[in-house]
Amino acid sequence: SSVAQVPVAEGKSVQQTVELLTRKLELLGAEKQGTFCVDCETYHTAASTISSQGQTGKLMYVMHNSEYPLSCFALFENGPCLLADTNFDVLMVKLKGFFQNAKANKIESRGTRYQYCDFLVKVGTVTMGPNVRGISVEVEYCPCVIANDCWNLLMEFMQSFMGSHTPGIPSVFSTKHDSIYCPADTMVQYMELFNKIRKQQQVPVAGIR
Repeated sequence: SSVAQVPVAEGKSVQQTVELLTRKLELLGAEKQGTFCVDCETYHTAASTISSQGQTGKLMYVMHNSEYPLSCFALFENGPCLLADTNFDVLMVKLKGFFQNAKANKIESRGTRYQYCDFLVKVGTVTMGPNVRGISVEVEYCPCVIANDCWNLLMEFMQSFMGSHTPGIPSVFSTKHDSIYCPADTMVQYMELFNKIRKQQQVPVAGIR
């Protein structure tokens, strides 16, 4: 899978840009296959833990993906990704002495899934609270699990509807080489995308009312 941000088209709103993308997909012959949602909550190391142990504060991201409804992903920036079942959220409440939820930082991408031959495409609107922050596009080539074997094919397909906004090779691919790509690699890409969007704009995107 490749997860990328698509900029808002000049003179258009986020919703109009999403419609432009989905129209191109439908013209190619892609068919709607329901909806999807990826969400991410940020937890920071509790102040008491930092002061008592002299550690630097760390951020942990707890994420869910509707594609994997029974799983929960916990990721550290530049660190490991823990794959757990959905009860992990309950555990985080019990760990509030160590990790505290930065509630205002919850971010999610929600939109429509499209199937085109062996490709699965998800075009989502990224929101933080009531504010729309951007557009995400995830493209998955379903038959292949070795990232390097299908990147050229994936890129060629993305160019057909993303044009000049086709992304470069994701950073997670460079560490995988010829090993098997897994769902955690997709979640790392969403984490990087969400962090990029958080840093880009502290105000809502123009064109949203």
